Amino acid sequence: MISGFKDFVLRGNVIDLAVAVVIGAAFTKVVNAMVEGLINPLIAAVGGEREMSGLNQTIGQTEFGFGDVLGAIVNFLIVAAVVYFFIVTPVNRLFLRMREGEEAEPKAVPADVQLLTEIRDLLREHATPDGAAAAPDGPAGSTRAERG
Repeated sequence: MISGFKDFVLRGNVIDLAVAVVIGAAFTKVVNAMVEGLINPLIAAVGGEREMSGLNQTIGQTEFGFGDVLGAIVNFLIVAAVVYFFIVTPVNRLFLRMREGEEAEPKAVPADVQLLTEIRDLLREHATPDGAAAAPDGPAGSTRAERG
């Protein structure tokens, strides 16, 4: 049972997943800092308020957080836009440039196509100037004109 657990933990995809989670957590901090430090102040400069919690409504003794929900949606859209425009798009362009530099490996010609190409080339070698195929030599080496 212990060796099975060891095999599971040391399997490549588990380690890759753990690395992805750690990198993702660190990356989240970078994106949140960009949104909080750059994007939200820009919105506050244009819209006048930095937070939307003032849009909450109290009905009776219950407070409904419409502003909080709206703020979370707006923050999600901002984070998604930042990630897409500042990370995904430049990385995709970089990968595209890297792929353009690579030359595609020539595909191996299938055996049947290679055989047909050789047959075509042989027929071209034995063709007469008028386009007809030259007759093969007869059994005794006679030509077509000699046979008849």
